[in-house]
Amino acid sequence: MDILSMAEKIAAGDRRSLSRAITLIESGRADHRQDALALMEALAQRPERRQAIRIGLSGTPGVGKSTFIEAFGMFLTGLGKRVAVLAVDPSSARSGGSILGDKTRMERLSRDPAAFIRPSPSQSQLGGVARRSREAVTLCEAAGFDVVLIETVGVGQSETMVAEMADLFLLLLAPAGGDELQGVKRGIMEMADIILVNKADGELKSAATRTCADYAGALRLLRKRPQDPEGFPKAMTVSAVEETGLETAWSEMMTLIGWRQETGHFEGRRAEQARYWFREDVRNGLLAQLETPEARAEMVRLAEEVGAGVIPASAGAEAMLGWLRG
Repeated sequence: MDILSMAEKIAAGDRRSLSRAITLIESGRADHRQDALALMEALAQRPERRQAIRIGLSGTPGVGKSTFIEAFGMFLTGLGKRVAVLAVDPSSARSGGSILGDKTRMERLSRDPAAFIRPSPSQSQLGGVARRSREAVTLCEAAGFDVVLIETVGVGQSETMVAEMADLFLLLLAPAGGDELQGVKRGIMEMADIILVNKADGELKSAATRTCADYAGALRLLRKRPQDPEGFPKAMTVSAVEETGLETAWSEMMTLIGWRQETGHFEGRRAEQARYWFREDVRNGLLAQLETPEARAEMVRLAEEVGAGVIPASAGAEAMLGWLRG
C-alpha cells in the first residue's frame, strides 16, 4: 500500500481515499494497523495545519439525532462549510454486525457534495464511539473539512468519552416532563456545553420551552467550569423538522469556541485530550496482549485453579501479570 500517495490524496480532499483510510484504521489486522499508524504519521508531518471544529453529539434514543444532524449539516453547508459526519451505530452483541443506516436516514445530506457521512460500528466499544473514531476525526481534518460531527449511540454513563475527542459537546433531548430530567446522568449534564431541546414545533413547542427552562435551571446549579464564559453551559430549543433555532445554536457555539480560543482553553483542552488518548492506547495495547493464544491458554489454566479454590483470585491475577511480564 502506497501510504504517501494515500496521504497526498486525502490532503487533496479525495473522498474515496478518505473512506479507504477510515476502513484501514478500523481494521483489526496487525498489518493494517501498522499501515494506519504510518498514514497518521505521514499526515501529521504535512506542512499544512488544518483544524476543524469537532462537535460531539449525544442524546436519548428517539430524540431525532439523525434528523437534527441532517438539518444542522445542511445549514452549515449552506454557509459554505464542508461537513463530515461520523455516526456510530450499535453493534449486535450476538453477531457483531451493525445496520449502518445513517446514510439512509440522512438522505438529503448524503447527496450534498460538501458533506461526507461515515457510519461505523461501535463493536461493543464502551463510550458509544468506535475505538478509532478519534483517528477518523483527524483524517477528516486532514481532508479539509471545516466541521466534524461525531454522533454517539445514545446517552449512557460511559458515553462521556465523546467529550474527550470533541471541542464542543452537545446533548440533544426531547420535550418531556420532570421525570426526563431525573433520567439524565449528572455526568453527562456536567460535560455538556450546550443542551438542545429538539422537536420544539407544533404541539410540542410549549412542552419544549418548559423542558428547556427546567434544564437551564438545572445547569445553574452545577459548579461553574473554568473553560466556560459567563452564561455557559446553556440550554436552547431547536426544531430539526422546521429547521428553526439552528442559526442561533451555531452562533452560540461559535461564541463559546471563540472565547476558548482567546483564553487558551481551546488548545489546552486539545492537548489534554491527546494525553488522554495516549493513555487509552497504552491500556488497549496492554489488553491486546491478553488476546494471544498463549495468553488465553494461561488465563484458562489459572481461571480453572481459581474456580477450583486452589488459589485465590488475587493470587491468580498476580500470576497472570507475572506471566505477561515474562
